[in-house]
Amino acid sequence: MRVRILGAGPSGLYLGILLKKQDPRHEIEIVERNAADATFGWGVVFSEETLGALRDADYATYLEITDTFARWDAIDISFGGKLVRSRGHAFSAIARKQLLNILQRRCRELGVELRFGHEVTAEEFTARDADLLVAADGVNSLVRKSRAEAFGSSVRPQGCKYIWFGTDLVFDAFRFIFARTEHGMFQVHGYPFDENLSTFIVECPEATWRRAGLDRMTEAESIAFCEKLFADELGDHRLLSNRSMWLSFPRVRNRSWRDGNVVLLGDAAHTAHFTIGSGTKLAMEDAIALANAFVRHEGEVDAALAEYELARRPVVERFQEAAADSADYFTRVEHHAHLEPVQFAFNLLTRSGRIDHAGLAVRDPDFVRVVDARFAGVAERRFGPPPMLTPLRLCGVELPNRVVRRGLGGVDGAGLAISGLVAVSASGRDTPECPVIDDLDESTVDEVHAGGALAGIRLGHAGRRGATRPARFGVDVPLSADQAWPLLSASACAYGPFTQVPRAMDAEDFERVREEFARGARRAAELGFDLLELDCAHGGLLASFLSPLANRREDDYGGTTENRLRFPLEVVRAVRDAWPGDRPLTARLTVTDWAPGGLALDEGVRLARAFASAGVALIHVEAGQTVAETRPVYRRGFLTAISDRVRSEARVPTLVGGHLTTTNEVNTVLAAGRADLCVLDLASHALEAS
Repeated sequence: MRVRILGAGPSGLYLGILLKKQDPRHEIEIVERNAADATFGWGVVFSEETLGALRDADYATYLEITDTFARWDAIDISFGGKLVRSRGHAFSAIARKQLLNILQRRCRELGVELRFGHEVTAEEFTARDADLLVAADGVNSLVRKSRAEAFGSSVRPQGCKYIWFGTDLVFDAFRFIFARTEHGMFQVHGYPFDENLSTFIVECPEATWRRAGLDRMTEAESIAFCEKLFADELGDHRLLSNRSMWLSFPRVRNRSWRDGNVVLLGDAAHTAHFTIGSGTKLAMEDAIALANAFVRHEGEVDAALAEYELARRPVVERFQEAAADSADYFTRVEHHAHLEPVQFAFNLLTRSGRIDHAGLAVRDPDFVRVVDARFAGVAERRFGPPPMLTPLRLCGVELPNRVVRRGLGGVDGAGLAISGLVAVSASGRDTPECPVIDDLDESTVDEVHAGGALAGIRLGHAGRRGATRPARFGVDVPLSADQAWPLLSASACAYGPFTQVPRAMDAEDFERVREEFARGARRAAELGFDLLELDCAHGGLLASFLSPLANRREDDYGGTTENRLRFPLEVVRAVRDAWPGDRPLTARLTVTDWAPGGLALDEGVRLARAFASAGVALIHVEAGQTVAETRPVYRRGFLTAISDRVRSEARVPTLVGGHLTTTNEVNTVLAAGRADLCVLDLASHALEAS
């Protein structure tokens, strides 16, 4: 097989090695525009998992690479004048130049032809006579750009502005350093990669970068600025440049990684933000997967390329998802500066979802023991209960633990059970089976209390999502005309293509509905409910006022954010006056519509802040379902990052669900300060019936 590879980075070189090992008869040529000794960047990080894959793929290079490694098992977080260390994180690093030298030597040893300093265009490369053409030419791939439509390429900036330095300060762990300035927060990602040098990446949000004047500084001035900013950590050491400049990280995605016999490899196909340190790892694992595909499909290029993409794409997309969460975290890390250093460190370590409470307890049990004790407010003791079993006080009420159960039929150990929708009036029901507040009696609350939990009621009005059949017959299936009732909403626009068009509320409706909510709150208090959750989510009446997609009014109740908030806040104040002051009033709030032209999360945070100012003690974070054409982003824990933003930016306690299915997930969310209460969706287990 004749193979031509463009790009002599780690992925291209490693693929050449693996293919030549498979069959020495393969004719393999690697073309690189730069000189053999030219490289950009400093150190490359590998996890233990990646090293296992390298060992199995080519033991000779594995031995040479690992013989030169800098190794560490600790992560240090310097924040708030305190250094917090977490152990058990096995990582290794090597100088990028050293890695390339090892791979180049191995290529020559096996007979792979290397052509350095050779400039070719994408057209010249893809016109070559070869069975397989591999574009391993990096994030700025010429081949990808020349066939952008065929590959379905997307390249967008992601995360903070950053600059990649080296330093002669040799760290003994991976080091995160956070520095608050008058311009905003700066942070450092530092790690050793040989006995003399460390990588030292400085990053900050673009707005901070501009306020500091870094957009106008030269390379030398940027070095001087960063050396002064991190003088306490650097001491007598200095920062080193290798054509270092401020950059925006490019997130690369492609709809397809192959076009005929041309295939993308490594950064040409995909990137994952450097804050999870996986770029070189993913690139070399791509090479392993592509080489293995040709073992199974010898000489069958189409079949091998199809298998390569099928095998790698799900893995890469999971990493890109985690990397996106990590990159977004660092753009907003200043909002977590109110956390005390140990909780801040836990929040940082679990930012991408790849490390959780249970995993960290295995890696560093003493660290997690301290995290749990501090979360429980017993820092003077040596241990405390896990976060989910720690009580929470809201207003004058204490919840025995942080777990919330949906529905009042059985508690299952939760500290709080919250009903489904209870309508304030018959016309506010979503289905004929929806209870009205007047239908309830004290027995329901007594059963919850007997189970050791507090009882919460979700009080609301279905608005334009009313008069539908129960969900078991389908979602938002309207009742027949002879069974339905008239609907109200912010504007006269139907929820879905087949649902009833509601009537836009007028002044008389406003007064009546406010009183219905207040009366419902008084009745809920009489029934003995401990917590009231006002339903302002998923397209109900109050939610329809908040979203520009459902609220098209041109009076004082529509248009600007403040106007759209007006009626929901009037209801909040009416309910707050009717509801006992020593019991928490909470709100179930859609903070992003997940639909073009709808509520974005920045505005949703403003809504949460306004609700808190009006007397709401906690926000139950929800997303989507404001309109039928919502574009959801469902995955396990899909609301956690949204809750984190609401809690940290609006500074209000939050309740979050979003398919949290294990106690470990709940403990992780709580200990990191991403929410205060969690809905736990436990699946039944055969052992529970035995």
